[in-house]
Amino acid sequence: MKTLPLFSIALLSASALAYELLLMRLFSIIHWHHFAYMIIGLALLGYGFSGSLIALMQDRLIRHFQTVYPLAIALFSLSSIICFEITQTLSFNTEEILWDFRQSLLLLAVFVLLSLPFFFAGAAICLAFLFYKDRLNQLYAADLFGAGGGCIGVVGLLNALFPDHALVAISALGLCAALIAGIELKFKPITLASYFFCLSALLVFLAMQLQLAISPYKSLPHTLLINGMEIVSERSSPLGLITVVNSKKIPFRHAPGMSIASPHQPLPQLAVFTDADNMSVITGKAENIQQLAYLGQMTSALPYVLKPSDQVLIIGSGGGADVLQAKFHQAAHIHAVELNPQYIELVSQDFADFSGDIYQQANIDWHIADGRDYLTSHENQYDLIQISLLDSFNASVAGLYALNENYLYTTEALKLYVSRLKPGGYLSITRWLKLPPRDALKLFTTVLEAFKTPSIRQNLVMIRSWQTTTLLIKNGAFNAQEIAQVENFSAERNFDLVYTPTIKEAQANRYNVLKQAWFYQGAQALLSGDSQTFIENYKFNLRPASDDQPYFQHFFRWSSLPEMLSLLSKGGAGLIETGYLIIFATLCIAILTSLFFILGPLFRLPKNPSQTKLIKRRHVAVYFFAIGLAFLMIEIAFIQKFILFLHHPVYSLAITLTAFLVFAGFGSAYCKQFSKNAPSRFRIVGVISLIVALSLAYLCFIDDLFQLTAAWPLIAKFILSILLIAPLAFFMGMPMPLALNSLAQDNAHLIPWAWGINGCASVISSVAATLLAMQFGFSIVILTAVICYLSVIGQFPASDSAMQPVH
Repeated sequence: MKTLPLFSIALLSASALAYELLLMRLFSIIHWHHFAYMIIGLALLGYGFSGSLIALMQDRLIRHFQTVYPLAIALFSLSSIICFEITQTLSFNTEEILWDFRQSLLLLAVFVLLSLPFFFAGAAICLAFLFYKDRLNQLYAADLFGAGGGCIGVVGLLNALFPDHALVAISALGLCAALIAGIELKFKPITLASYFFCLSALLVFLAMQLQLAISPYKSLPHTLLINGMEIVSERSSPLGLITVVNSKKIPFRHAPGMSIASPHQPLPQLAVFTDADNMSVITGKAENIQQLAYLGQMTSALPYVLKPSDQVLIIGSGGGADVLQAKFHQAAHIHAVELNPQYIELVSQDFADFSGDIYQQANIDWHIADGRDYLTSHENQYDLIQISLLDSFNASVAGLYALNENYLYTTEALKLYVSRLKPGGYLSITRWLKLPPRDALKLFTTVLEAFKTPSIRQNLVMIRSWQTTTLLIKNGAFNAQEIAQVENFSAERNFDLVYTPTIKEAQANRYNVLKQAWFYQGAQALLSGDSQTFIENYKFNLRPASDDQPYFQHFFRWSSLPEMLSLLSKGGAGLIETGYLIIFATLCIAILTSLFFILGPLFRLPKNPSQTKLIKRRHVAVYFFAIGLAFLMIEIAFIQKFILFLHHPVYSLAITLTAFLVFAGFGSAYCKQFSKNAPSRFRIVGVISLIVALSLAYLCFIDDLFQLTAAWPLIAKFILSILLIAPLAFFMGMPMPLALNSLAQDNAHLIPWAWGINGCASVISSVAATLLAMQFGFSIVILTAVICYLSVIGQFPASDSAMQPVH
């Protein structure tokens, strides 16, 4: 009996899935977050292309299995580094895609190049399945368990290694899989050792050349161009790559939106970058409290001057600037909540002497938690809840956060914040100022949607500086004294009023003068009875953000694109939300490449006229295309939705992919036993009915369940997430093998077509689902998937013989 390559298959699958997740982290660092869903598409493209090519050449490849199988694994290992390094030399810049057509071609090249490692991995696995087809179940189980282990293992790997080192580790893991394959296939020891030594030497050489080429449009590369800048510390985890920069010559003076009339200077600072962007600072120790006076010259200081704040909650405390601001204004007790523990470690350990170790001071409590989870699990009431500038200025203004799921600024989040305020307490949200106005107005719209009462206009105040806007929401109405204090605070610091309950147009646009009082006019229009018309006619998307559509920084509107493109030659590039267009370009590339690389080779397959009448090709096409779309739509929607529960995209990707892979595999293995005495068409009706019922149940109840379990530890949430996904994934694993088994009885020549069509749909769906979620919300994505599943009931590809019960 031939030895099954179970260990090499498991290790290869683990490496490939870990590589997929790692690429998402790497592209978040060197480019931006919106490439995450492109990575899923290109991985599927590589797997699909390998299946199509093997369908054409399987006889020849099977004859040389002993050589081709370990060779494909070794090529995966080497290409995982080589292809990534080549993509870094292509000079691809997302921000130039609007005016430089070559960038679209480079994006296509990136897509195809990075799919190659997955092509080699898919080829090795597919060949093993064909060569050992009589023991397929054991190989399939090894493949799935390996893939699941890779998804979970990469989280641990990112905790232990920097992302570029993790790439080398995963490549080495692939090389070990090739070595194990040689052992399982009984290669001569001397031959195996020789090949392994040569490949290891090549891998070491490639690893030595590896260096992350970060986009020049990100903040860190800009900063390092300044004379005297040096990196003094780096930390890495699944939550981000943290880089601390010191200036030897001129200390940082980071005080966003500080009044131009301020008589005070910021203290010396260290700059802290997350994923080479999103700059914050660690502030030097103050010898006396007055050295922090500059923090009172920012728009975010407004709530502190209205009344004393005994209990202050700061969400996203980072390097501690907001904590120092609260301390300067004599807050009695400060609660600092930060999701990334690396920030606390930097301030309290690495740079404790420099910062004065502010997080360990007597009246300050710090908590490693997501802001919403912390509020859900604690019943404390606060005088002030503060959220300030949690994203990068450069990327925010350029529209590169358009695809980021951000659950801090949704209608549900705002309701939660206000419910935790004491009577008369304030919620303060500070954002970067964008021109033309969109960020501030969308926040205003979201507040009005969250609190649909006429009295809400009495509870709001908004001001702006030259760089920031601050919105205050009071748990109660602003009185005349508070409004006068707002006016005085703004006048003294040359800040402009955007909205107060008593504002007059003459009070707006006085200091940081714009061509028109756009912010004031927008706020008034949103408070008018015809606000919906204003939103529909506005050049940018101002629809409120919600947990179902948490894309707060998605401002793109197709109706405005022609006008904005006409302004490109006049400096209008900043008007276009680049992130959205990049994901749309990625969708076009996914369609073209999947048609060319997956379906294209299948046209060369020999036809079998004697059998084509048994099943209409149209049924095969519709069925497999629909289930390909539906499966990935639900998977992508769950990945995005579980970010709210698990706090970070890497955690959500790892857990949801693990659950879907493993339990869909179990479903595939069990499908023959599912109502085995019933005809195929009846079985598919039962499976689809269960998928639809579970999907709709999740749609109705999952938000409530997330809220009930928000206080659970992260490990418990991981387990609960897997348990939630398991039953749905189990049944979603059945429609594909049920149809393939049906085809195998009389129409086996159509199986490659089925695989190709399904793979093509999966590649397209991986990107299309994200665009659909941005435009219409996760609920619509899941409902669309449900419709796709229902549509296949009448298209099940079964001939008369396949209709008989399984005995």
